[in-house]
Amino acid sequence: MSRELSARMVVIVGLAATAVMAGVIWYVQLVHYPLMSGWPHDDFGRWEAMHRERTGLIVVPVMLVEGATAALLLVRRPAGLPGWLPWVAAALLLGIWASTFLVQVPCHQRLAAGWDEAVHARLVATNWLRTGLWTARLLLAGVMAAAVAIERGNRG
Repeated sequence: MSRELSARMVVIVGLAATAVMAGVIWYVQLVHYPLMSGWPHDDFGRWEAMHRERTGLIVVPVMLVEGATAALLLVRRPAGLPGWLPWVAAALLLGIWASTFLVQVPCHQRLAAGWDEAVHARLVATNWLRTGLWTARLLLAGVMAAAVAIERGNRG
């Protein structure tokens, strides 16, 4: 496999991973997190633990793929891809990860101790940042995929 083909594949795999995560975050923001308030509050910690465990099975591998493809594009940019695009995409991902590990994970840890309306409200409100960042990353990943496809088409 040529270096150029492999770099283009990284763009496509990155687009797919970001699309999955953007879909997950919109579902979580509009459906899952709001429904938490209806879970049994007397045993909320158990529900929260199940939520984290099952969600982690889906999002951790995809987030790792997303991170790996973002890093690879910084060091092996395919032809036709402006140099600034991977850097902006990586910055958006760093923002997502910072929000995840500095805000949302601590909220989930506090909720694992039991229901707390204020913590839940903070979780829902602050998750809009991740939702926006992942949406922006998805749009940028689409632009990167289009740029690579156009370059390939121009080369015949």
